[in-house]
Amino acid sequence: MRGWTDGDTVSVVTDGQVIAAPRERARPARDFFAGVSFLLRGVGMYARSPRLMLLGLVPALIASLLLIGAVVALVYFVDDIAAFATPWAGTWSSGPRDAVRLIVSIAIVLAWLLLGILFFTAITLLIGQPFYEAISKNVEDKLGGAPGAVDVSFWRNLPHAVMDSVRLIVFSIFVGALLFLLELIPAFGQIAVPILAALFGGWILTLELTGVPFERRGLRFRERRRMLRERRSMALGFGTATFVCFLIPLGAVLIMPAAVAGATLLTRRLFGLPDPAGGR
Repeated sequence: MRGWTDGDTVSVVTDGQVIAAPRERARPARDFFAGVSFLLRGVGMYARSPRLMLLGLVPALIASLLLIGAVVALVYFVDDIAAFATPWAGTWSSGPRDAVRLIVSIAIVLAWLLLGILFFTAITLLIGQPFYEAISKNVEDKLGGAPGAVDVSFWRNLPHAVMDSVRLIVFSIFVGALLFLLELIPAFGQIAVPILAALFGGWILTLELTGVPFERRGLRFRERRRMLRERRSMALGFGTATFVCFLIPLGAVLIMPAAVAGATLLTRRLFGLPDPAGGR
């Protein structure tokens, strides 16, 4: 199976047949809030499929326990790390020295929050693939199924999932370093960097979370990234809302199943598939 866009249609080839659907015109403001609505509709699945959604909490809880130790260590040692990173400020008077190291500490925490959320998502999706495949399939089945869908084998899909996650995390580390440096700029960094981090983190989260429904269609990372770029505002709306929810204590654990469901709704919209609740 492979997919592409051509003019006003989205097409997928599967088993020698071409499945084409009309493509919506991109409207940035409307698309952004449509992306947010996909996450909210995913949350609504807790009421409609409580047992399935609660099973989706298990891998998220395991991944969160693996990362709690790193968070605790960062909080405990952040002052020492900031001092190590600013040896040239050691001879300054206490006021300027403490101000500089406070800015560095904030930059370290923000960079860790960004990378921590992306690591959490990657690990959770890897260890919870059967759970999240079941959630995603449940969403698609209730809305009429996915034309040309294929069975997703955990072991067959694992190498692709690992490579995609490594690729995104390496890129995120590079961007996180740039955001760290921007955070050191007084005033500008403290205002602009949290916004940029939420938008960038949201984009990466969307790339990660849509992996499950795209793999069901036999489409890999390159096609996924290209199709999401064509509806960037919608992808950012969904991903940024998810990123903000993940910042809430226990939010990442509770929202993860809903985020997979929302990513499936987003994928269906990209392919122009029926979605009565979404007006398609």
